[in-house]
Amino acid sequence: QVQLVESGGGLVQAGGSLRLSCVGSGRTFRQYSMGWFRQAPGQEREFVARISWSGMNTYYADSVKGRFIISRDNDRNTMYLQMRSLKPEDTAVYYCAADRAPFGQGLSSNDQIYGSWGQGTQVTVSS
Repeated sequence: QVQLVESGGGLVQAGGSLRLSCVGSGRTFRQYSMGWFRQAPGQEREFVARISWSGMNTYYADSVKGRFIISRDNDRNTMYLQMRSLKPEDTAVYYCAADRAPFGQGLSSNDQIYGSWGQGTQVTVSS
């Protein structure tokens, strides 16, 4: 499995921007489709965005579409989440995740397809 470490979280005012990074270990990072999820206090974990192993295909939750961009650099074993026009309701712990199996083709919000998770990074958006 891929080991994942997120960074880039912090405190930002509404309307601001942040970029999250997720660094993966191992030579097989490029073989795994990956995603971002978030969990706010007292709420269930929710899907944010997904990117295919090649980086060619992306998929977003309606709540972030047009504001967030997911990308990856397989040469650097890193996935990113560029967040713009942040809102207080975006406040959460953000987690990156990698698929259980390599070369995943689906574009799905189902968290059961992920087998590796990072420890999370806190994003707080003040009003």
